[in-house]
Amino acid sequence: MTDTPETSPTANSMWGGRFAAGPDAIMEAINASIGFDQRMSAQDIRGSRAHAAMLAAQGIISPSDAEAIREGLLTVLSEIEGGRFTFSTALEDIHMNVEARLKELIGEPAGRLHTARSRNDQVATDFRLWVRDQCDAAVQGLRALIGALLAQAEAGADWVMPGFTHLQTAQPVTWGHHMMAYVEMLGRDIGRFTDARARMNECPLGAAALAGTGFPIDRHATAQALGFDRPTANSLDAVSDRDFALEFLSASAICATHLSRLAEELVIWSSAQFRFVAMSDKWSTGSSIMPQKRNPDAAELIRAKIGRILGAAVALFTVMKGLPLAYSKDMQEDKEQVFDAADTLMLALAAMTGMMSDLTVNRDRLEVAASSGFSTATDLADWLVREAGLPFRDAHHATGALVAAAERRGVDLPDLTLAEMQAVNSAITQQVYAVLGVHNSVASRQSYGGTAPDQVRAQIARWKGAMEGWR
Repeated sequence: MTDTPETSPTANSMWGGRFAAGPDAIMEAINASIGFDQRMSAQDIRGSRAHAAMLAAQGIISPSDAEAIREGLLTVLSEIEGGRFTFSTALEDIHMNVEARLKELIGEPAGRLHTARSRNDQVATDFRLWVRDQCDAAVQGLRALIGALLAQAEAGADWVMPGFTHLQTAQPVTWGHHMMAYVEMLGRDIGRFTDARARMNECPLGAAALAGTGFPIDRHATAQALGFDRPTANSLDAVSDRDFALEFLSASAICATHLSRLAEELVIWSSAQFRFVAMSDKWSTGSSIMPQKRNPDAAELIRAKIGRILGAAVALFTVMKGLPLAYSKDMQEDKEQVFDAADTLMLALAAMTGMMSDLTVNRDRLEVAASSGFSTATDLADWLVREAGLPFRDAHHATGALVAAAERRGVDLPDLTLAEMQAVNSAITQQVYAVLGVHNSVASRQSYGGTAPDQVRAQIARWKGAMEGWR
């Protein structure tokens, strides 16, 4: 193959004399990662600056070379951030691209930057830094969404609505209680991202190719400079570990599942059959043929995002599952799916936050629905246990008979006469009607974590306090 100005001469100069011929175009295409790993340019340059400073502090390179490297790297970063940097596929990845440009800028000192390190520990460090940043971003996005849900919960702490099991009316709950269920889910998501961040906060830099280095480096200094808690304790593990990315993807998949569940409810609730909520025009679209339609497209798209994120997790698990120690080129396939999953999750969080902030709730419709479907049947059974002294199974049977009687008449339980109720169980008195109202039902659920408005407001206050602590 005839060499072009961008291909093998530059690439070969980076590899040295071992490779005399330029790579085939197909090999270049499959081998290169610069098309996606350029996203780690800031992390790569940050790691190189810390490494150069440590080399100088240890007397491995001269202070003048370290200063030239530092200034050169800042120039490269400025060029990348300003869109003036030309990325070369022939140079394979972000590490080689930065180093080649650094050599153009400062000459010989650039060649000393790679002393006592390998691309193996370099990429492991860059990727950890990037994923760590994404954990922080996910937590911020989750906090914003929790804030929107808390506002909804506070507004509707005493708005009654049907609670469902099997998507069938079960018992009355409050809108606030329903919103707080998602706050709890997202709070656990914050915990997962926070835990993953803490576990990944060890620095691989200095592990070199796989065995460490004979140079007198200070790995604790570079770890501290990059905000890590400590250096990794085993060089083989340091360069071959991608648990941190797998944990991020796992946490992202669980979080996306929660977003998908909420999105599904928004799709159902906004339908003409439910009319519980209305989404603003910002988060809805029309139909090309049916002028009456308002489609919840944003919610539907969020519902679908879990497929991409879960797919990314499965892809990386599959890449890693059969790799012997230490580094293998397979691990170059660790980034694209993580990048896409992170982008997808942040977009879904932002969209859901916007939807929940703008959501209009039809309180009257919620209350009508809460009063239908024999939603207070459990309250009737509890009353029979509490006031009439029936064993719960007998009370359950009697309540079932009353539901059947109401169904035959086409009415709800509160519409049955006292005589009709006493025909099923003579112990029933007029006082039973007090528990058959949906407001009385939710007010009675005073157990910790229950749907009673007082309990809901207590949980809102707890979470608002946690939000203040985060700030």
